Amino acid sequence: MSSASRIRLPACIAAAALVLCLTLPAIAGALPEAVGGQPIPSLAPMLARVSPAVVNISSTSHRRVAVNPFFDDPIMRQFFGLPAVPSRELVQQSLGSGVVVDEQKGYILTNNHVIAGADEIQVTLTDGKTYKARLVGADPVSDLAVIQIHAPNLVALPFADSSKLRVGDFVVAVGDPFGLGQSATSGIISGLQRQDLRQNGVQNYIQTDASINPGNSGGALVNLDGQLVGINSMIYSPSGASAGLGFAIPSDLAADVMKQLIAHGKVVRGSLGVDAQDLTPRVAAALGIKAARGALITDVLPDSPAAKAGLKPGDLVTRVNGKPIADAQDLRNVQGLAPLGSTLELDVDRGGRQLQIAARLTALGGQADGASLDPRLAGASFSDAPSDGGVEGVNVNRVAPGSRAARNGLASGDVLVGVNNVATPDLAQLRRVFALHPRVLLLSLVRQGQLVQIQLGG
Repeated sequence: MSSASRIRLPACIAAAALVLCLTLPAIAGALPEAVGGQPIPSLAPMLARVSPAVVNISSTSHRRVAVNPFFDDPIMRQFFGLPAVPSRELVQQSLGSGVVVDEQKGYILTNNHVIAGADEIQVTLTDGKTYKARLVGADPVSDLAVIQIHAPNLVALPFADSSKLRVGDFVVAVGDPFGLGQSATSGIISGLQRQDLRQNGVQNYIQTDASINPGNSGGALVNLDGQLVGINSMIYSPSGASAGLGFAIPSDLAADVMKQLIAHGKVVRGSLGVDAQDLTPRVAAALGIKAARGALITDVLPDSPAAKAGLKPGDLVTRVNGKPIADAQDLRNVQGLAPLGSTLELDVDRGGRQLQIAARLTALGGQADGASLDPRLAGASFSDAPSDGGVEGVNVNRVAPGSRAARNGLASGDVLVGVNNVATPDLAQLRRVFALHPRVLLLSLVRQGQLVQIQLGG
């Protein structure tokens, strides 16, 4: 406001206003203990029970990186006559949160991305004491991990039934944002079964407007009874700070993954053995499909559950177990969330004919011969990499000397992490990618901690 537009108050009025302003803090600062005879509600008693079960997690990783990116190129090294690749050690630290889920055995549930690739994991409790943690198992597909500490007098959170959540239910997010110390934010459930937030993996997120910030990952999303309804996982934000769009992994999914990680160190999922794509108007018109939504089968692996059940490329899956299937991610979610060995009832549109097909989910992991994937990989054998929280990919177990795989540059001990820039976190996905990319293949490998890319030739 400019000086010309200011309004001058009479001296008596100004003095009265000053007295009123000086007395307001004393009035507003003292909240009444009760209103209408009822005590003012507070989350403090619930948080007093929950807070000791939410911990801070600090992870450290060490890896060698090239001093100059040109030194990674073998042609450049040969041109300049460099005998070795100069490198230095890169130390990376990550901060996150975790939830104690078993006070007797010291199991803590967190996000996989909080501890992925870590050489050292430390857990700090609310009393300030720090303990070295052991990785029990990790599942990059669901972005969950279990670590373990040995500490006395731990407090664990009970699990709630996340299937009973409703949009509008009150929730509280507890974690350690920005490493400042434990804090709590409140909000409501804004949405359920959110998908398409990551490029792959099982997606069934709870959306909440309770503020979730960097460092909250792996922390607890609880109901007003102090029960765990979700594991805080990610935010959507243009600025990197909370924008009221936070996402958590439902406690039901987290509990199922946790049990497998504790029992086996990894998660074994069932698969139909198909690859699918979203149904677009152009594809629907080209194939004469009248349906507007669904998952269009583009490939069926030989001897897979889908092949045995009679599914064919070009089939449109519209429902599974009575649940509508909107796109390919829906179909992936159904497979990833269903128990191994369960039977899926699929509603299929095949050229205008409506079919019902039953297929039993089986594990498609294990091992594979290179020649079964591509003739240019003959002489190599592959297997799923262990879920140790490190590199997501497929192990190259053996490469026969002089074989086509060896001539193409593969080596025993490599981890195949992508084909044509498409991630291959497991053997089932690797089979699908090879089926869709039969000609030009660029393989991305992790070799002794370095990323290497090779082009498949003859």
